[in-house]
Amino acid sequence: MTINSILAEIDAEIARLTQARQLLAAAGTTTKAAKKSTRAAKPAAKKARKQRVLSPEARKRIAEAQRRRWAAQKGKSKKEA
Repeated sequence: MTINSILAEIDAEIARLTQARQLLAAAGTTTKAAKKSTRAAKPAAKKARKQRVLSPEARKRIAEAQRRRWAAQKGKSKKEA
């Protein structure tokens, strides 16, 4: 390929892209009825979940239970060795 043929192909591609852009820009200017229908099609925003709060007593019970599980797991590994 020569430089002139490459430049001609680039110019042709630019022309195609410019035409496509013009078509899309024209389609972007729609009527109010069309805009309302596109708004209705959008999904509703999700509500953020409220963060759950544990009481200090619950945290303590959970921590103690986890420590017991860890101790049991360590006990198994010592017996295996």
